Amino acid sequence: MTYPFVSAVIPAKDESMNLPTLLGEIQSALTDHCQYEIIVVDDGSSDNTYGVCEEWGQNHPDVALTIVRHQCSVGQSTALLTAIHQAKGEWIVTLDGDGQNDPADIPALLDAAAKQDNPHFCIAGYRTNRQDTEWKRFQSRFANAIRQAVLKDGVKDTGCGLKLIPRNSYLALPYFDHMHRFLPALIRRLHGQIDVVPVNHRGRWGGVSKYNALNRAWVGFIDMCGVVWLSRRSKNPQIENISQQATHE
Repeated sequence: MTYPFVSAVIPAKDESMNLPTLLGEIQSALTDHCQYEIIVVDDGSSDNTYGVCEEWGQNHPDVALTIVRHQCSVGQSTALLTAIHQAKGEWIVTLDGDGQNDPADIPALLDAAAKQDNPHFCIAGYRTNRQDTEWKRFQSRFANAIRQAVLKDGVKDTGCGLKLIPRNSYLALPYFDHMHRFLPALIRRLHGQIDVVPVNHRGRWGGVSKYNALNRAWVGFIDMCGVVWLSRRSKNPQIENISQQATHE
């Protein structure tokens, strides 16, 4: 099967312990499947995230690697947008920088994307074997149930960072902080197709999570209300015909 050029993008903050291994896994997963590049956005890390990525790239000159560093942290959604503006691929694959997403699952997302006949789509990973604590799994189930009831985006696990979206579709989405949590619903707003692929999930290798129950719940509720408003207020015209007449000098 032939795929278009793929950009694997990773927003990362203080993930120096995880990124070298993750970059190597992406290389192993994609080298025999498609032409690809990797883009890491260091979102104002206080550790050596930028340096370890730069060193990895120097040791792997056959991999197209771009590293961008934000002067200060602006959040995951903005870091993703920075990466996508840098990307050259037709398809964007997003991964978290903590190593919990398994790059070995990317080919399954590519296969699902190749079957799409809608120009706008999102292939979303569904973590079938969560390696988080029972409390964190409960939070996730509760939040996903509310999101599904309100947004009806067809995705049971919107918190999974492993997704595939056409670059043009991503850039057509309205930007706001924390938008990465609502990508399937925003793709639906474009009358896009959503497909879910079961994926592996792993425990965090090192470092600490940047989220807790309070910041997830409150910010998520406010943003969900915004997404509902956007979805109800948006209009996507279906063009029936275009007539153009060229001018002659």
